[in-house]
Amino acid sequence: MEDQAAHFPDRFAGTAAMNHSGVITAWGGSAPELLGYDADAVIGRPAVELLATDADRSKVAASIRDCPIGESVRGELAVRHSDGRSVDLTVRAWPLVTESGSEWFAFFVGAAQIRRWDTDRAVVDGLFAQAPIGLAVVDSRLRFLRINDALQEIHGIPREDALGRRLSELFPGPEADRVEARLRRVLETGEPATQEHHAPVPALQGWRKEWSITCFRLVNPDGRVLGVASAIVDVTERNRARDRLVVLNDASEKIGTTLDVTRTAVELAEVAVPRLADFIAVDLLQGIALGEEYVTGPVGGGAVLRRAAIRSVHEDAPEASYLPGALITFHPATPQAHAMATGEAVLLPTLEGSEDWVAHDRLRAGKMAAAGVHSVMVVPLRARDVTLGVAHFYRWRRPDPFDADDLTVADEVVARAAVCVDNARRYTRERDAALTLQHRLLQVTMPELGAATTAHRWLPAVGRVGVAGDWFDIIALSGGRVGLIVGDVPGRGIRAVAEAGRLRTAVRALAQQDPLPEELLIQLDGIVSQAPDDEDAPGAPTGGIGSSCLYAVYDPVSRRCSLASAAHYPPLIVRPSGTGRLLDLPSGPPLGLGGMPFGTAEVELPEGSILALYTDGLLRGASGRGDIDVALHRLHQALARPEADLERICDAAIGSLLPAGGEDDAVLLLARTHAFGPDRVATWDLPLDPAIVGQARTLTTSQLAAWGLEEHSFITELVVSELVTNAIRYARAPIQLRLIRSTSLICEVSDASSTSPHMRQAADTEENGRGLFMIAQMAEHWGTRHTLAGKTIWAECASL
Repeated sequence: MEDQAAHFPDRFAGTAAMNHSGVITAWGGSAPELLGYDADAVIGRPAVELLATDADRSKVAASIRDCPIGESVRGELAVRHSDGRSVDLTVRAWPLVTESGSEWFAFFVGAAQIRRWDTDRAVVDGLFAQAPIGLAVVDSRLRFLRINDALQEIHGIPREDALGRRLSELFPGPEADRVEARLRRVLETGEPATQEHHAPVPALQGWRKEWSITCFRLVNPDGRVLGVASAIVDVTERNRARDRLVVLNDASEKIGTTLDVTRTAVELAEVAVPRLADFIAVDLLQGIALGEEYVTGPVGGGAVLRRAAIRSVHEDAPEASYLPGALITFHPATPQAHAMATGEAVLLPTLEGSEDWVAHDRLRAGKMAAAGVHSVMVVPLRARDVTLGVAHFYRWRRPDPFDADDLTVADEVVARAAVCVDNARRYTRERDAALTLQHRLLQVTMPELGAATTAHRWLPAVGRVGVAGDWFDIIALSGGRVGLIVGDVPGRGIRAVAEAGRLRTAVRALAQQDPLPEELLIQLDGIVSQAPDDEDAPGAPTGGIGSSCLYAVYDPVSRRCSLASAAHYPPLIVRPSGTGRLLDLPSGPPLGLGGMPFGTAEVELPEGSILALYTDGLLRGASGRGDIDVALHRLHQALARPEADLERICDAAIGSLLPAGGEDDAVLLLARTHAFGPDRVATWDLPLDPAIVGQARTLTTSQLAAWGLEEHSFITELVVSELVTNAIRYARAPIQLRLIRSTSLICEVSDASSTSPHMRQAADTEENGRGLFMIAQMAEHWGTRHTLAGKTIWAECASL
């Protein structure tokens, strides 16, 4: 009777008793809630009065008549509720023999509730019988009450041995303790929990698999805690697939972040370990890091490789046979040599049958044996049909061998790394070529200057953007003057460097003609605008169109500096007192626009002033996006020490603005001005009279004696005589003779004529026409400089 009643929990079941006449004698349980009658309303009434249909009345009468003592009957009856509606009940009843005769005792529950209980029981039984996942129920003391066949296969212990025992009794150890601790928390809190665990599988010879265990508390309708149910799902393959996807995603995000060959190899190693392998070594052909070019196709035996990167699950990588930087060759029998020779990856799920290559690679074989390596993959690094090296993967901590899916992932990751390595190799080659060209084309030979002391810093761009076209030059001009120029060509790479070299060469040639700064820029603008139009060629140079530059000429005699700008940043002038300012220059257009005017500004500089010319890379900082005003303030602070050595000032400025270099080229050119006073310059105005030539020679001899330069009197007298004679004969007044003692002895004769003299070859019978030829032979340098008032013929008679 108890077993039958167990189908109807007290919380939901109503109870009733009837005598042999079918009159209700007891009414309790949930009967009032189910039908709306209290005990007083039904006790003493025939039970059939509560039935809703004649069919049910006949059914009950037959059951009372036919059911033997000790048996029970079950069925569904439609019973009338106190409000008049019909209620379907599932009723179980059985006859009893009492002192007063035979009686019937009945339990009844709503039919819908019974159907729901039956469905739930069928679902649970079906799950335990057919579900492919592991299912278990433990009681409040964590002892197994029920397990299914799938779980029995997972843990390998017969059901009869597991029931009634705890997990920690079946599998002693920390993993079981962690699972039971979680079960206990679910039992106490009622909150479901899902967690993954790693456990060995006996049938798979020690392989560890990953299980997702979901637990939830079981509570009966009265709220009493019965235990915990668990679902155990094998997520090993799912997690491995996830790991492979993570590796591929990491490869796309983390490999190739720089254009450095070695760093790219390190990134490949970081992506592969530990998700794909326990150890990886990346070896590249020896010249790859230097940007060397290699022929297409596989690589034959005897190739020399340099280890670029290693990574291990062990911090010190004791299994590594060679450390990064070591040179390596692989015997033709090894899988590494085979992969490079064929261009195909090699998969060794186990090391059985590898005796041939192990015999030729004792060092690596010993390291592998010590680590317990059981599976290897070797993948060649190939990009654009060029073999760059090889990556080899090892596994020992994970007991499962590499499989075809792992090899597919390794192929994908290594292929991406190979493209990035090849890009870095090409970038290294082009950058090295650009830097070499830049050094050769833009190498500045520091002239010996009397007008100023100079210092400079030129920093090529760092990072993947490549070197740019920043350039500068220091040019010794006639009359002891000096020309300073900085420029910036748009674009990057070899073409920008070549264009910068072309502009610098053009400026040096133009400067020798001593034009005014704005005139030089006009001529340079014409050169740029007339450059060949090659826009249709891929990566064609711009011909310098859009370039900027700033040209300054400083005269130590007048202490004046003339400057003109083509869309360049203005110079910073710091006076001996330390005060500084940006010079306000006429705004000129970039070079190459053609037909646009340029203007010249002129400023007087006290002796000891610092003139700073620079390119925008100096101001924009390491990121190329720095605040210009802040950078100019820092530059001024670094320059505001006129008493310091210019080299130290350069170092301070670079340390403040670009301590680690920047994404753009940067040039800083400093000049500390000197002044030539009366003790170094002698000037005489001469009349337009041939007789004055002798007096000019006398004045020259006297001045040289005063300067202690008597040994240069002979040549200087001849030069002065010829220049003054030509001025009197062919030019117009006023005529001026000037001697300058700088780093050389300079003789200048100025007149009001704009006609330049020309050296010619005189016939043997001619008495004239040899003056300039004599000057060219005796002087170290000579030339003509045009001025607003006429021209000046100058000659450097001797170096001092």
